[in-house]
Amino acid sequence: MNKRIEVCLTPALLHLYDISNSIVVVIDVLRATSSIVYGIDNGATAIIPVAHVEDCLAYSGKGFLLAAERDGSVVEGYDFGNSPFSYTKEKVGGKTIVLTTTNGTKALHMARETAHQVVIGSFLNLQSLCDWLKVQDKSVLLLCAGWKDQFNLEDTLFAGAVVAELRKDFTHFDDSSVAAEDLYQLARNDLRTYIRKSSHSYRLALLNIEEDVRFCLQLNICKAIPVLSGDALVALELNP
Repeated sequence: MNKRIEVCLTPALLHLYDISNSIVVVIDVLRATSSIVYGIDNGATAIIPVAHVEDCLAYSGKGFLLAAERDGSVVEGYDFGNSPFSYTKEKVGGKTIVLTTTNGTKALHMARETAHQVVIGSFLNLQSLCDWLKVQDKSVLLLCAGWKDQFNLEDTLFAGAVVAELRKDFTHFDDSSVAAEDLYQLARNDLRTYIRKSSHSYRLALLNIEEDVRFCLQLNICKAIPVLSGDALVALELNP
């Protein structure tokens, strides 16, 4: 099989791709997918992504942790948002979290409609994710969540990091993959400085969450690969 790797730079372009036989990697590195990876790695039983804040309320009072973020801030009345520091072993071990975010959960819901399989990527599980993708007999679409359907820099950089790692194992790359990899090669020696150029970096600076940003740019501190199973993200069972 000629496995292809493609990068969808924003969910607004997803309809242009045939993903019925592809593994879709949803990417929202600042901060949703980083927090999802960290939470599953820290023993969360499952994370249920929902599209709307109101959808979280259906799970209220049933033993779930409720997490809601809009425009970078925790929605009032919810347990937490999408800061990775809310997803520690002490807070999420053995728990199920219901999560909605501005961009990441929207991209997830769009992907699940037609994708063969949906998994979650971040710099935190980059190597583990790439090692697994290499041995799958499927093409890969790297879906950047972007910012409200617009292109963003940080998700594209991560997509480029995946392309750089998988280049030898796939036969076809689209132009957005080439561009993403070129951007990553420019930025790889100092991701934080490069991402300071991004519009989202300015938004996050206003929220005073520099620690979150730095945390999300760490490489390979997690092994877990969250995979969508039914309505929930759970840990993919990796062969030893």
